[in-house]
Amino acid sequence: MEAQYGPHRFSGGGDETTAYQGATFEVADLRGARLRDCDLSGVKIIDSTLVDVDISGYVSSLVVNGVDVTAFVESELDRLHPERVQLRSIGSADDFRAMWTTIEQLWAETTARADRLPAPARQPVDNPAGAAEEALDFARKDRGQHQRVDGEWSFAETLRHLIFITDAWASRTILDQERPYHPIGITQSWYRTEDAKALGIDPDANPKYEEVLGVRADRMAVVRRIVDELSDAELGRVCARTPAPGYPEEDRPVSECLWVVMEEEIEHHRYATRDLSTLESR
Repeated sequence: MEAQYGPHRFSGGGDETTAYQGATFEVADLRGARLRDCDLSGVKIIDSTLVDVDISGYVSSLVVNGVDVTAFVESELDRLHPERVQLRSIGSADDFRAMWTTIEQLWAETTARADRLPAPARQPVDNPAGAAEEALDFARKDRGQHQRVDGEWSFAETLRHLIFITDAWASRTILDQERPYHPIGITQSWYRTEDAKALGIDPDANPKYEEVLGVRADRMAVVRRIVDELSDAELGRVCARTPAPGYPEEDRPVSECLWVVMEEEIEHHRYATRDLSTLESR
């Protein structure tokens, strides 16, 4: 299972464009270009300069100067994040329980780390009348858990996305709840804004950090209850609902839905710790 990455990924009907499919860029200056949520399958880069290049995403058969570096990348990720190995080894209800315990511990430590950011930096900053523009500029840059690094989701936004993931892949599928989505949840980038609104999600929500933590704790408790009551026989039960309207209609056993939740948890934890290191260094 590749969850939201790789072969399991599908187009949610968002703003995807095929305008550059099969395109050729020759002697082009692409310095500083940003490619986000793009399908680069089959891309070939020839005689080009790659300096300070940063790649993240699903990687398979990545060949650099004739050398397939995929296995090296995967082994390094496993070394740095042993929870990835634990996830791949899941085969029973007990394994799922142990995996969720690991995830709870990881996020408890990381949330405590985020909480140690400077107190004035923890909340979104209002725009007080008459405030000096330079003060506002500083405030915008120093919002702690709400601050983005390199355009990625902030720590609070990452937690809000995981709230949606739990609602979609645990409460709706496994627990068969029709509309479990919390208004502050954040969907994947390819999910249409109007479709998210139809779920009851508010794309303009700007919750306080404490509210995000409260909803997040509630959603983690939902998964804890599921795994505590889980049996090996239950893993094969096919869920009646898709994670959200617009997802492909296909059989999804409980094991797959839980696996997606846990993969999302560990992958976004990896991104969150990476960005926290940057915030702490500023």
